[in-house]
Amino acid sequence: MTYTVTVRDHIMIAHSFAGEAFGPAQRLHGATFIVDATFRAGELDPDGVVVDIGLASEALGEITAELNYRNLDDEPQFAGMNTTTERLCQVIADRLAERAAGGRLGAAGERLSSIEVILHESHVAWASYERTV
Repeated sequence: MTYTVTVRDHIMIAHSFAGEAFGPAQRLHGATFIVDATFRAGELDPDGVVVDIGLASEALGEITAELNYRNLDDEPQFAGMNTTTERLCQVIADRLAERAAGGRLGAAGERLSSIEVILHESHVAWASYERTV
């Protein structure tokens, strides 16, 4: 049995990829992503919630604000990394997990079992990453 809460935001970024496998995406290009963050827990807290939606939204918003309207090629944290959709899912999930571990999601964050991040590139294509907390 698993309970979930999902919050949503979006980001607009620019980036390029290294490697022949990426064809024309080796050149600088833009991407707009809808970002879904799903928090999972095996049981609800005493108030009957997985995680406070307001705190989860705030945490996701802080993370997306760090990425929004940026050329990721210019960001030192991404040096030498292909910022693929899959990799960006991992980056966002890891940052959310850090906030959960630091108490930023409230006491309910302590009972989370996993966090999944989905980046929707379009209505027909998306990628995800799920990690334990």
